[in-house]
Amino acid sequence: MKINNDPVYVKRRRVALAVLIVVLIVLVVCIGRLVGGDETASAGTPQQAAAPAKRAAPAKVEKAAPAVKPAQKQGKEAAPADSSMVRIQRLTGAMTPKSVVASPTGHVFAQNMMYSHSVTALTPDGAIEKTISDAVKLSDFGVKGHPGTSKGAPVEMAFSPDGKTAWVSNYAMYGEGFSPEGADACTGPEGISDSYLYKIDTDSLEIKDVVRVGAVPKYVAATHDGSKVLVTNWCSMDLDIVDTAKGEVVTTIPIDGKHPRGIAITPDDKVAFVAVMGSDKTVRVDLESGKVSDFAATGDGPRHLLVSPDGSKLYISNNGAGTVSEVDATTGKTLREVQVGSEPRSMAISPDGGAIYVGNYGSSTVSKIRTKDFEVVQTEKTDALPIGITYEPTKKRVWVASYGGSIIVFDDSRTV
Repeated sequence: MKINNDPVYVKRRRVALAVLIVVLIVLVVCIGRLVGGDETASAGTPQQAAAPAKRAAPAKVEKAAPAVKPAQKQGKEAAPADSSMVRIQRLTGAMTPKSVVASPTGHVFAQNMMYSHSVTALTPDGAIEKTISDAVKLSDFGVKGHPGTSKGAPVEMAFSPDGKTAWVSNYAMYGEGFSPEGADACTGPEGISDSYLYKIDTDSLEIKDVVRVGAVPKYVAATHDGSKVLVTNWCSMDLDIVDTAKGEVVTTIPIDGKHPRGIAITPDDKVAFVAVMGSDKTVRVDLESGKVSDFAATGDGPRHLLVSPDGSKLYISNNGAGTVSEVDATTGKTLREVQVGSEPRSMAISPDGGAIYVGNYGSSTVSKIRTKDFEVVQTEKTDALPIGITYEPTKKRVWVASYGGSIIVFDDSRTV
């Protein structure tokens, strides 16, 4: 066959060849994605971890859930920014809850202090699955100096990101070798024994390990990757960092100021904010270097902290001031503030960040703040002295725990 070597034809052949090569490359890439799609995608872009699976309902419970009785007629389903809380249940039993915390997988734990010496494990529909005694033999975990049975005083807790572990702080320990319990008016750790953090398996609902922490531990927070658990020690006035793989405190960071309490961790796990309740300030802790710096001053008695899902905002309940503040999580500048009830204590946030729920201890109410305009859109009565609050995501319900031994449950999935 005679090949035409005229320059025009040569150029056309070269263009055709180039087009053919491009087509072949595209085909190879497409086939590669079809065959090994997961690997190809992960090579270019980090893949978000799948949400933990919701657990199945337990086969047996200690106390069945009370009937759901909405206090008023409900309308259509709505996002938290547009829905309204409606009281549907009042839960009671052998509990005196200081705090209540829901996992993403369908566990709810109420911590009952020294008044009941227990943790109450509940289901999302309000059944009591098991009452977990806080009594332990510390020698079973290799702890010396405390023979026989010791008791705790469960105060706060945090779930691991996968929901398989509950980390529970104990206000004090009771038993041989322990000093008398500390007090909220403490000025330091002198004369107060260190306490212990319990590791509870959420399948067996049994205490599997203990970790020694400081004096009068209060708030507990887990990092998003599950590798660390942070504990504020009220009377030691420091922050313990627990390595969850080692099961021990690896770093203790002094906090400048009386009575550190609330903790919030940024989504990248690099920074923790700590509320110093005996002051008006919240501090910033660099979790890599351990450096502590003053961050925000929002009002008397900052107690509970929340970080928005995107990490851009920090929310602070100011117990003495009766306010909730929205702070820029980078600069510490107060952006907005709203008056709620008397002595706002614990807070919870909806998973989409559209609403914040605040338990007002002195008013015996719960306030709902819509974050887009930072307005209180609803206030509802609770039982006396509401001290704990959580958002249960599998049923979109708000649980408010009161010292007197009850939890009021509000549905927040619909309009009214």
